[in-house]
Amino acid sequence: MGRLRVMLQPLLTSSRDLAPIVVVIGFFQLVVLRQPVENLANLLGGLLLVLCGLALFIRGLELGLFPIGESMAHSFARKGSLFWLVLFAFALGFGTTVAEPALIAVAAEAATVAAQAGAIETSTEAQEGYATGLRVTVALAVGFAIVLGVVRILRGWPLHLIIAGGYVIVVLLTMVAPAEIIGIAFDSGGVTTSTITVPLVTALGVGLASSIKGRNPLTDGFGLIAFASLTPIIFVLGYGLLF
Repeated sequence: MGRLRVMLQPLLTSSRDLAPIVVVIGFFQLVVLRQPVENLANLLGGLLLVLCGLALFIRGLELGLFPIGESMAHSFARKGSLFWLVLFAFALGFGTTVAEPALIAVAAEAATVAAQAGAIETSTEAQEGYATGLRVTVALAVGFAIVLGVVRILRGWPLHLIIAGGYVIVVLLTMVAPAEIIGIAFDSGGVTTSTITVPLVTALGVGLASSIKGRNPLTDGFGLIAFASLTPIIFVLGYGLLF
């Protein structure tokens, strides 16, 4: 009975999380728009798949990604090598971001729109090159962000001063960057903090802060996601200025 409850708990949690979305969509569809729901069977089947997928994803985070992120942070802290820790932090940020589904979708859409607007050629090669360049730029930015976050934890630098300084740079770059790249830059900062990046980066920060004497996981372990949202804006604005 206890094992069955453990298996069903993620489904119940996911159902509770999805309930507001279902209520909002149902209300506007039936009460405001007053239109019947088309393909109800497909809709319910898709909703069931989303429910199961979300439940499995959350369970996978608990069993796999969070523990491995924290354990590797502990191991690197015990090893005492700043070089390998920084290299791992950069590789983790770059690798998780370049594979982020949300970033892939946004980069592809940005390439399509840029081609339609005449900013780049309409050929497939030009659009793929534009999308790849955007993805790599954002991935490099997140890699740099995780390195900055790790160094901040090690040195005890104040988070608010770094964030404030970063947004000053964003404002200055926004004033001189091409108008076509500004919206993409800000959206790129949002899509990086998604399903793959957030769990591993959060686990890394908390695990590292837990392993270092004098650091508080609550106050020092978080904040890496803020850097991962900020630096892509700066990098993409700079990408627009250069290319």
